[in-house]
Amino acid sequence: MQLAVVVGAGGMGAAVARTLAADYRILLVDIDEQRAAAVADELREGGGCVDTAQCDITSPDNVAALVERIGRQGGVRVLAHVAGLSPTMGDFDTIIRVNLTGAALMSDALLPHAVPGAAAILISSLGAHVCGFDDGVLSVLRDRASSEDLPDELRGLVGAERADSNMAYQLSKFGLLMLARRRAKDWGTRGGRIVSLSPGLIATPMGAKEFANNPAKRRLFDLSPQKREGTMDEIADVVAFLASDKASFLSGTDILVDGGLSGALSDVPFDAMRKAAR
Repeated sequence: MQLAVVVGAGGMGAAVARTLAADYRILLVDIDEQRAAAVADELREGGGCVDTAQCDITSPDNVAALVERIGRQGGVRVLAHVAGLSPTMGDFDTIIRVNLTGAALMSDALLPHAVPGAAAILISSLGAHVCGFDDGVLSVLRDRASSEDLPDELRGLVGAERADSNMAYQLSKFGLLMLARRRAKDWGTRGGRIVSLSPGLIATPMGAKEFANNPAKRRLFDLSPQKREGTMDEIADVVAFLASDKASFLSGTDILVDGGLSGALSDVPFDAMRKAAR
């Protein structure tokens, strides 16, 4: 079986690993070794071929050591980069580094090990579709995603008073859209593809915390055409499709899976829409 690297062993990552385990052997990567091990044990009970690795994806040294290990196992067919923090789970710097820099480091480091037909799927967010940034910010997001100084550079551009966790979330998730576009040519040279996937309101443990601590989530739910949250399995099914040969001509683009919420938000004034999506 070919190798699928799933980064993030939380609720969404576990769902993605469970779905991909039907067709791939899984390497489940997380900063929390015990969490990854618990998910791996569950998947093995279901017949999956699963290994685990502990890694701080914001550390170039950690990522390099992980990729060296992966390189000894042969090529990578799938990268599903799910790891990320919501606005209530970190400060500006931490969210930028985990959500964007970590994804850039991991996807770039794994690229030399991508086999023909490989696919990298970066989990972004509906929040990336309801924000607007000036050319200076866009330039930094485009060209400096893997830089250790990225949080400081972005803070200098957006201003210290706006550099909160909500702004970091939108910047980081928009940066993932740009990363997929920017790296499509590189992945193409390996015969592979890279895309971003933007979930809307999804019922996850992290999402439940956001509902409890972020009133904007309730406002978004009230606007949702489907009048429900999506499920983690629905997102995992889209990841599996994007990883498959059925999506062989999809690269350098974003797949929005939000139950029509972005369409509903198009009728909301931009400032109010951006506030609601935080």
